[in-house]
Amino acid sequence: MFSASEEFNQRGSNGNRHLQELEELSKLTGALAHEIKNPLSTIKIHLKLIKEDFENSNFDEHSGIGADADKQKLTRALRKIAVVQKETDRLEHILESFLRYIRMTELQMASVDISELVSDMVDFYSPQAYSHSITIRQSLHKKPLVCRIDADMLKQALLNLLINAQQAMSNGGELIIRTSNQGKEAIIQISDTGSGIAPEKLPFIFDAYHSFRPQGSGLGLPTAKKIIEAHKGTIAVDSELGKGTSFTIKLPLLVNDVSRKEVST
Repeated sequence: MFSASEEFNQRGSNGNRHLQELEELSKLTGALAHEIKNPLSTIKIHLKLIKEDFENSNFDEHSGIGADADKQKLTRALRKIAVVQKETDRLEHILESFLRYIRMTELQMASVDISELVSDMVDFYSPQAYSHSITIRQSLHKKPLVCRIDADMLKQALLNLLINAQQAMSNGGELIIRTSNQGKEAIIQISDTGSGIAPEKLPFIFDAYHSFRPQGSGLGLPTAKKIIEAHKGTIAVDSELGKGTSFTIKLPLLVNDVSRKEVST
């Protein structure tokens, strides 16, 4: 029989071993992805060169039926090359998304005003939204919401959510972005007027490779969740089919900033 203390230590040991195994698996799969990516890049380069060779081929317009047949073969070959190029681009995108998801980079933390960061992201994404007939509306908290974050990583998480919203509004719509203060937390809310998510699919949207869209990598939302949780934050989703989806991110405010808010109130 194990004592309570021995049982606790045994569980802790098993947990640490499990974490070590996961870390080792992450390293192995990351190395494998890199090994695939290198020859894939070579394939893409050679496809481009082959396509250019075909396109630069000259056929004499007056050389008869044989030349017409060769032109048809050339056209078919170029179409096939285009298909292969498209698929290699897709595979490269999947690999890059996977590497971003598993990469355990150390966060470069700094004190950042969340509203200012969100405003920068809106400016960055606005041309993309406009090209897809999406109107962005933003309502930012008037006072600074200072958090200790890795700005680049959080921008990546927000970008993933913006892309997800865009994909949900194939015919255009509205993208509403808000920041606010709730006690000791900064709140970021991203809402769209898109197709919404079916209730039975909601529990799986943050699972890796559970994309419900043909062109989705299945890693955008899981990556966003992983980044937010690395900042000791949370992300929640609320959606209604046919009306839209809203993601709510909560991040801990900088302690000194919280103290100033409490004193001012």
